[in-house]
Amino acid sequence: MTALTPVDAKALADIALFAALPPAVLEEAAAMARTRPLPRGLRIFDQGEPAGRAHALLSGGVRITQAGSDGEEILVRLIGSGEIFGCVPVLTDGLYPADATAIVDAVELSWDPADLLALMQRHSRIAINMVAIVGKRLGEAQERLRELATQSADRRIARTLLRLLDQAGCRTGDGLRIDFPLRRKDIADIAGTTLHTASRILAAWQRDGLLISRNRHLVIASPEAMDRIAEGN
Repeated sequence: MTALTPVDAKALADIALFAALPPAVLEEAAAMARTRPLPRGLRIFDQGEPAGRAHALLSGGVRITQAGSDGEEILVRLIGSGEIFGCVPVLTDGLYPADATAIVDAVELSWDPADLLALMQRHSRIAINMVAIVGKRLGEAQERLRELATQSADRRIARTLLRLLDQAGCRTGDGLRIDFPLRRKDIADIAGTTLHTASRILAAWQRDGLLISRNRHLVIASPEAMDRIAEGN
């Protein structure tokens, strides 16, 4: 595998963890960081192993999955450019809570956990950013639990697609494309439904022209219509 190499401080500008930091602090964080390419399919770390690095994604996409005692694996989150992953162990027990796999060719930054913790201790803005990121993800998880208890599967799937658009959407000639390669099982996992139900709903939306499936990517032809479904209208 390609050796880890130093990174230019400019690469940190779009990483949420380092938002609103002065150039001198970015330089300090960059001096501790390493960058490497992540080929599609690479397992970056495994659930339960000691956290050797804390990670942030410069480009591409990463799938975060967890497996239960029965071996069943579910998708927990998709990571896009500018997002951190595998950083929670810095604040907890030092073990990765999930698996991480590159879903497309990607590039990451990473830090030794002790170095990242030292940066947070020296610069409160980094610690505040970390708390904000973790808090936002906790809020999203709680919202998904509420939706699971109170909303129909079609509304949950619509909300899932809209969240993925917010996270990694780009405009195309025929709508807004989710810039992650998606399996129907991915959508089912995030929405908290079965593969059969997700497939049936997505197929119906494709027949109605609300969705376009192209090269493992979904294009939402009418975000307004998807929003109406998500709201139950």
